[in-house]
Amino acid sequence: MHITRRIGIQLAIFTVVSLIAATIMMFNFIGVPNLLFGLGHYRITIELPEAGGLYKTGNVTYRGTEVGRVESVDLTDTGVQAVLSMQSGIDIPSNVQAQVHSVSAVGEQYVALLPTGDPAPPLKDRDVIPRNRTSIPPDINTLLDATNRGLEAIPRDNLKTVIDESYTAFAGLGPEIARFVKGSTTLAIDAKTNLGALTNVVDNVGPVLDTQTETSTSVQAWAAHLADITGQLQRNDGAVQGVLRNGPGAATEVRELFERWQPTLPVLLANLTSINPVLITYRDNLEQLLVLLPQGTAMEQAIGVANRNTKQDFKGAYLSFNLNLNLPPPCTTGFLPAQQWRSPAAVDFPDRPEGDLYCRVPQDAMFNVRGARNLPCETRPGKRAPTVKMCESDENFVPLNEGYNWKGDPNATLSGQPVPQLPPGAPPPETAAAVIPPIATAEYDPATGTYVGPDGQIHTQGDLARGGTQERTWQDMLLPPHSN
Repeated sequence: MHITRRIGIQLAIFTVVSLIAATIMMFNFIGVPNLLFGLGHYRITIELPEAGGLYKTGNVTYRGTEVGRVESVDLTDTGVQAVLSMQSGIDIPSNVQAQVHSVSAVGEQYVALLPTGDPAPPLKDRDVIPRNRTSIPPDINTLLDATNRGLEAIPRDNLKTVIDESYTAFAGLGPEIARFVKGSTTLAIDAKTNLGALTNVVDNVGPVLDTQTETSTSVQAWAAHLADITGQLQRNDGAVQGVLRNGPGAATEVRELFERWQPTLPVLLANLTSINPVLITYRDNLEQLLVLLPQGTAMEQAIGVANRNTKQDFKGAYLSFNLNLNLPPPCTTGFLPAQQWRSPAAVDFPDRPEGDLYCRVPQDAMFNVRGARNLPCETRPGKRAPTVKMCESDENFVPLNEGYNWKGDPNATLSGQPVPQLPPGAPPPETAAAVIPPIATAEYDPATGTYVGPDGQIHTQGDLARGGTQERTWQDMLLPPHSN
């Protein structure tokens, strides 16, 4: 038989690949180094009351991950002991619990190592997990016998009814049940993927449950209030149905109303955004106003009906028209000096003087008690100042003087505060003499009605004499005189 060079090369390559595959199988799948020499593994022993279906080469898991295999299962004088071959490099606490579980209903038992949560050194070679920390599943035969006895205890007709009703309840729900099972499987897979976070939640759920226990009274009150609300909704079922029935129409009307307001409503809301900070700053004042407004309205109503149902001609409030002049006198301290005052007859609008113009007398003085010096500071409770700058600073109000002007210059001060002045370059103010013509006065003789006028001539106003026959009014005294 002649073997060509090409066939020889192919046989050599096949032999090398076969050797590599065999080596991989021996080391990775069969675990020949572990079987012959125990490389990469260490052995521990677990004590069981009975085998519970556990067999050699069964899996060993920790937190759901395979970490070893069952090497042997042997009888002892008190039960069964199983030797586990564990993979090195995986730290498993030595206080774990070993439980035998079944993968399926037909068997396939494996050993599940479950942590207790308490810190402990890792397992090492030849460690033993005692019997008080191991468990096995119940015997399937015992379970089947108990199930059979339970079914025999149920009357046959009732059992048939349960089975028939179950068929009726779940008939045709195959896709839904399959979807439920599939979702449960996906949930279990995700839970296994996030096992660390899930275990952390379970370990730390205690404080959360404790808070629920401590707030049980509040939870009961909330449930009682919810029951009260639902009871009211039940009692007012007709009204609730009316709201649901008429609500869409009302909502449409409201929407159309806002559409008609479209050009102006956004502008109004935009303007309110600038007012909002002011309202927040003066919130306490607004609250006080709302508190006092009803009381003030009640007082006004009481005054307005003072003479109601009486024989007095005047009905309404008791009013006093007493004329009080210069009581108290006006405050001139802190304003422009007297020589810079403008005539009240001037109608122009000059530039605002430099500085702040307000009554600068003591805050408890009798002059201008509602002036700017007594404005409350919104952000500094208990402080009063004429300007926001003074309110926000540590500076306090200092008066110029006590305000009694007859002692000298009303702006005379020892505090060093500047007195407002006219802007630089502003023309001097017009005095009253330059704007208002002088008023001519003259004494007249009541017997003859004659008087000397501003021109030096003697004039006669006949109806001013005592013998005058024409009745005169006070308006006639304001008319310009005439000569005879």
